[in-house]
Amino acid sequence: AEKVLGYDLLSLCLEGPREELDRTQHCQPAVFVASLAAVEKLNRQRPKVVESCVAAAGYSVGEFAALVFAGALGFAEALYAVKVRAEAMQKASERVPSGMLSVIGRREANYKFACSEARKHCESLGIVNPVCEISNYLFPDSRVIAGHLEALEFLQENAQKYHFARTKRLPVSGAFHTRLMEPAVEPLTEVLKSFEIKSPLLCVYSNVNGKKYMHPQHIQKLLAKQVVAPVLWEQTMHSVYGRKQGTEFPYTYEVGPGSQLGAALKKCNLKAWKQYSHVDALEDQEAADT
Repeated sequence: AEKVLGYDLLSLCLEGPREELDRTQHCQPAVFVASLAAVEKLNRQRPKVVESCVAAAGYSVGEFAALVFAGALGFAEALYAVKVRAEAMQKASERVPSGMLSVIGRREANYKFACSEARKHCESLGIVNPVCEISNYLFPDSRVIAGHLEALEFLQENAQKYHFARTKRLPVSGAFHTRLMEPAVEPLTEVLKSFEIKSPLLCVYSNVNGKKYMHPQHIQKLLAKQVVAPVLWEQTMHSVYGRKQGTEFPYTYEVGPGSQLGAALKKCNLKAWKQYSHVDALEDQEAADT
């Protein structure tokens, strides 16, 4: 990773500084590499789990790790694509003061109407062509809304009106998975065109439509589109775990930093979550250090 990135990713992950690691251009490669390191750890501990895996999915940048795991992309090539993506998204986020707002809504919440009202508010402030839209579908009654900061502030101030039970600003610098990321599409498209993408050896589900990738051209097209399209994670979970009544649920492993996807799975499908485990590349090391 250090050769591809041109900096020492391992020491940045282990020693920080935290502010640098949290920057988009460093955070995305770190998540990608840490996810695949966790796969490697799982493979050492329980090789049969990896050998018998039937499907994979990754959240946002995690989709690149899922495609490497499935044999569609090489590690070094995918990491280089992630580097280009992360730097381009960092640059795009610096153009407009924007961000992301995590929302837990009540049953009657109408997210699209709330976004429309927030855009009108921005127009009243003189913002031309404002952005405020759903960027992540996490689980029932949970969305991430992204766009201009003024729009997000408006939604927080009017949370009660739109039946939002809880809102929380995410510690990111831009409105990812919205059209504010359009400047990042072309650099990523060009780099994806420059190397060979293979057909995945197992099912990999796309964030863009929640369905299985069909062929290499499909992967190339949707990975670029993913930057400006909402992440359909809830829909992906329904695609992965949809099965007839009485059919057994598969074992699920979340590999990489954090267990947020497990928390989302619990809300989407409790039966599937009962066979869920989390694998973090660092846990054993931490135990050894203490």
